[in-house]
Amino acid sequence: MSSNDTPAAAAGYAAALAELEQILGQLERPDVDVDVLAVQVQRAAELIEFCRERISRARLQIEQVVATLDDDA
Repeated sequence: MSSNDTPAAAAGYAAALAELEQILGQLERPDVDVDVLAVQVQRAAELIEFCRERISRARLQIEQVVATLDDDA
């Protein structure tokens, strides 16, 4: 599943980050279910990829806006 297919993609960065925090909380519990562990780690990896892509896009947009402002000056 690509990061664009994640349910978080529709909800955005904040929802993805919240889900990541929830997964981390589950993984830190002493009674974590080993059968679910691999699935949770895979989902966390997808969410991290999604968040990185969102951050990269935001950075690019900010750089474009700043460049436009610099051109106007």
